[in-house]
Amino acid sequence: MSNNKNENKEDPFKDWVPEVVEYDEEVDGGGEHLVREELLAKKEELADTIMKMKNQRRINKLRR
Repeated sequence: MSNNKNENKEDPFKDWVPEVVEYDEEVDGGGEHLVREELLAKKEELADTIMKMKNQRRINKLRR
């Protein structure tokens, strides 16, 4: 009696041939990091503008 359960089973991947997949920047989204960087730069610019406006508002309130 054999203790190895795999002895009687056939390998399900014996006829499998791996497919070569080519990288395509348009399909795989290779430029997404560029869009992200643009959005982060714009977000930083807007945050700076908002902070300047808030500081100016505070200064104007103190002068009254």
